[in-house]
Amino acid sequence: MAKFWYLVCMITFLELSKLAISRPEQVPTPPLPVLPLPTFSQLKWQRRELIMFLHFGVNTFTDSERGTGKENPSIFNPVGLDTKQWVTVAAEAGISLMILTAKHHDGFCLWPSKYTHHSVISSPWRNGHGDVVQEFIDSVKTHGGGGIDAGLYLSPWDRHDKRYGHDLQYNEYYLAQLQELLTKYGSVKEIWFDGFKGKDAKNMSYYFSDWFAMVRELQSSINIFSDAGPDVRWVGNEKGFAGNTSWSTINSTLLSIGNASIGDYLNTGDPKGTNWLPAECDVSIREGWFWHKSQSPKKLSQLLDIYYNSVGRNCVMLLNVPPNSTGLISESDIHRLKEFRAAIDTIFSTNLAEKCIVKVSSQRGGKGGGFGPENVLDNDHVWTYWSPKENKNEHWIEIKVPNGEEGMKFNVVRIQEPIGLGQRIIKHEIYVDGKKVVQGTTVGYKRLHRLEKVLHCRAVRIIVKESKGLPLISSIGLHLDPYWKP
Repeated sequence: MAKFWYLVCMITFLELSKLAISRPEQVPTPPLPVLPLPTFSQLKWQRRELIMFLHFGVNTFTDSERGTGKENPSIFNPVGLDTKQWVTVAAEAGISLMILTAKHHDGFCLWPSKYTHHSVISSPWRNGHGDVVQEFIDSVKTHGGGGIDAGLYLSPWDRHDKRYGHDLQYNEYYLAQLQELLTKYGSVKEIWFDGFKGKDAKNMSYYFSDWFAMVRELQSSINIFSDAGPDVRWVGNEKGFAGNTSWSTINSTLLSIGNASIGDYLNTGDPKGTNWLPAECDVSIREGWFWHKSQSPKKLSQLLDIYYNSVGRNCVMLLNVPPNSTGLISESDIHRLKEFRAAIDTIFSTNLAEKCIVKVSSQRGGKGGGFGPENVLDNDHVWTYWSPKENKNEHWIEIKVPNGEEGMKFNVVRIQEPIGLGQRIIKHEIYVDGKKVVQGTTVGYKRLHRLEKVLHCRAVRIIVKESKGLPLISSIGLHLDPYWKP
């Protein structure tokens, strides 16, 4: 047996020696990551791009935005409620995550919580035997086609429960309800927290660290949203706009939940941040968060503007679409969502760069090394990318029309980084036929530049002026937006 293994080792050694002689050069390795890095769950969240909020509850029936907590549960009676319709609407809009307000500030629970009677159990809906959360979760599972996940919002501020204002008693109540939601209804992919407090209970303390610990214990793959994360942070406003400079990194020690003074910091992030904590941009399709008969959905141009300033600035767009008092998403909102999805598909389904020649300032490992410019035109926007050499001062990548062919007509430039290896680009510029048209800062997962007019050109050069470590680019797109009228 020893002789056998000796022969195997000798043959292996000889074969490796032949390989070393025929290919003496080393196979290039990927550049070192720039810390911090996203988790698998954060990376999956980022790739969703567009997700949905569903504000629904007693406010839907009182024509109000913020309930008093004194509402009689008998007013909650959505006789035509169909959560399958919600999911169908979301699927057609390209939504991959839906977050339901299981309890809003008024304290009314959309599930039959055993810790309070202020819930669907005291309403006439389904004769007091209904459970909106269960129907929502079931519809996501059975009608989402496997491409939609569920999320929940449990408001910390409770204007109904008499335990609110008493730290220990209320936090025990809140944790009990949190445990109900995260054990009874299966997998939840995002749990949404905020720091709102009643004016009469300013000293009320929320035990966020305890809440987060329970969430982690019950569902390890969930993303926790709040002003300060720990997985997804608020963007700092309810307009849906991220900062022109938008870092996924931030210093969480400088954050606190419910502190309005940190809005600007949340909006831009921090290039020196030690935590990967990307921003979510929440905004409603209507003026209000809850459905009101008097309100209409935003114009398509407004939604596209929000998209460019959220998804196009390295964030995820959380679009609230409130069900009406019947229990359905209104036809006017459905129509606008279909327009919105059709517009996004029209703009980005064609990439003019795909028919072009791609040149670069340098390439890590040389041709065939796996880090060439061809990677920016494949369909992998995360793990394949162009990497320049280490010893170059200026790094650029150029998209050029082949000789003899007509020039390109576009007004949107898309740039993406492989954020699995960290966010790197600090400053970049874009030149069209030698003329500078963009002076930009961060890129991140996706940066969309809408230009002032449609350009007809032969060459587009992207120059990275400053970066943390080597700049890496995973995807580039040149697109025509026919809806854009600056």
